[in-house]
Amino acid sequence: MAGAIDLSALKQPAAAGGGGAAGPSGGVEVTEANLEAEVLVRSSQVPVVVLLWSSRSDASIQLGDALASLAAADGGKWSLATVNVDTVPRVAQMFGVQAIPTVVALGGGQPLSSFQGMQPPEQLRGWIDSLLNATAGKLGGAGDAEDPEHVDPELVQARAHLDAGDFDAARSAYQAILEAKPNDPEAKGAVRQIGFLQRASAHRPDALTVADAAPDDIEAVFAAADVEILQQNIASAFDRLIALFKRTADDDRTKVRTRLIELFDLFDPADPEVIAGRRKLANALY
Repeated sequence: MAGAIDLSALKQPAAAGGGGAAGPSGGVEVTEANLEAEVLVRSSQVPVVVLLWSSRSDASIQLGDALASLAAADGGKWSLATVNVDTVPRVAQMFGVQAIPTVVALGGGQPLSSFQGMQPPEQLRGWIDSLLNATAGKLGGAGDAEDPEHVDPELVQARAHLDAGDFDAARSAYQAILEAKPNDPEAKGAVRQIGFLQRASAHRPDALTVADAAPDDIEAVFAAADVEILQQNIASAFDRLIALFKRTADDDRTKVRTRLIELFDLFDPADPEVIAGRRKLANALY
């Protein structure tokens, strides 16, 4: 999940004394602190529809209200989350915003579908229905997740760490869950996503430039690939690492291959870019 793009048109300061229009009437407001819990982790239970909006866009507020009405009508079958691109631009960048409004649907921590711009009510209803049909029986479901009698207390604690923005504690808590239940889908997804986002968001802003200037510096190339993943330049990140893999040998070669496989595992194995990346890596091996 990622995407640094040019948000200059959305970063202009509001006029002095103006508070801007009120936001959408429903949905969970996403911040850097609750992104993991309310979007990535929540999407392992029910589909999460993320609206990226701006107070300077009447269309995005209208779309938010329409989505909130649908969410209320569907009674918890899916979750609406809203991202104000003006106040949390780093979160907006992770979603690859290129226009406002943008809507992205996630399931199991992975993007499933998206669209830009206002849509007629009947098209919104159809899009939501298609999303629910596509994820039916594939996610944990809202019922058990919201019933306190069925919630694992260790999961509750891990989610609490996420809500507090303590990613280190959250990752440790989810890792402990995996040690007891290696196939727990929420814990598996959360550990991968938290680890990657912690690492990738810590890289220097000019990571791509540094790697381009030193294409054989393994750590620089690793950083650049992470940044490209955040920018949704998935194929470019894989190609960068595969090119480095071809130029390395012995332990360095193993190190690069391990990082590639780690990045492949962030995505659905059926993702075309992952399939292409694995094919290119296999070709490079022989």
